[in-house]
This record gives sequence, C-alpha cells and structure tokens, in this order.
Amino acid sequence: MDENLWLVVGLGNPGPGYAGNRHNVGHMVAAVLADRLSANFKNHKTNSAVAEGRSFPGGPKLVLAKPSTYMNVSGGPVAALLRFYSLEPDRLIVVHDDLDLPFDTLKIKVGGGHGGHNGLRDIIAATGTKEFVRIRIGIGRPPGRQDAADFVLHDFGKDERAILPTLLTDAADAIELIAAEGVTAAQQKFHSP
Repeated sequence: MDENLWLVVGLGNPGPGYAGNRHNVGHMVAAVLADRLSANFKNHKTNSAVAEGRSFPGGPKLVLAKPSTYMNVSGGPVAALLRFYSLEPDRLIVVHDDLDLPFDTLKIKVGGGHGGHNGLRDIIAATGTKEFVRIRIGIGRPPGRQDAADFVLHDFGKDERAILPTLLTDAADAIELIAAEGVTAAQQKFHSP
C-alpha cells in the first residue's frame, strides 16, 4: 500500500439531470479537485469515473472518484476502488451532502454512523467499517413541509449558488490538507469560528 495515497470519493447521482442537485455536492467537490490537479475523469472498471494527480510535486497522490451508480448503491464502487488501489478504509475520504448542517457549513469527522444518509449507509455495509474520513457539506433542512428526499434532488437556489463556489473550494482545500497534514490539522482550520 502506498502510504502517500488517498482515495477521495465524491458522492452523487449520475447524469446531467442531477448535476446541480444538492445531493451531488460530493461530485462537485471532486470536479474542483480534478481541475486543480489538471486531471481528467475516465471510466474505471470499478463502476466509477476516476481522476488521479498530486497537489504539488512529491505530495500525496489523490485518486478522485465519482461512483457511476446512484447514491444509494455507492458502496460497491467504493469497496471495489479500495481493493483496486490496495487501500485500507483509513485512507478513504468520502465527500457528501448533510441535511443536519446549515448550508455553507463544512465539517470533517472520522467514523460515526450514517445519520440517515443512504450513500454512507451503503458504503459502511459494503466496506464493513464506519472508520473512514467524511467531509460533511451542509445543505440545510428543507423549507416548510418539503420532503427531504425531494429537497436533496433539487438544484441549489440562486442565493446558494452565489456562495457555493467558496464552499466547494473550502472542501477541496480541506481534502488537500487532510492528505498532506492529517485530519486534526484540517479540523483545526475549518472548524474554527
């Protein structure tokens, strides 16, 4: 196993109809990172689109992946990617939307439950562990009585879209910091008020 290698999985749903959805914020972060690394996503035999690169010469190698499956069945591709790259789950960073965090909030954690997130639930089931890094990107709660499933499958609103690029950049920065200096360093930087 390459100790300088991290697997970064951005969760979302496949296809252009879902591209701007709140549920696809993980895919969006992976795209920001791929642009930084001048890496292009290519179809991979793990049922994912994969891009690889380094933030700086000699720095950690990042394998960026967007499962080609729907969110609720992300576990198979993630487990296959870990096997393909001979990585343990402690080298996995999963980027996902989080209804329980206000919009424009970023939290980093290791382990824990799935919190009702079906993508995380499937990854935990497929890998047999909860012990991986999560980048939780707050999308807020649905307004009024709107169903949560309906809310996550809608695009960000106009005001949110104005702030979204900064949020995606912060998440990409956090991932690069985790890979270079560890989770604690990233938490200290991004969890401070």
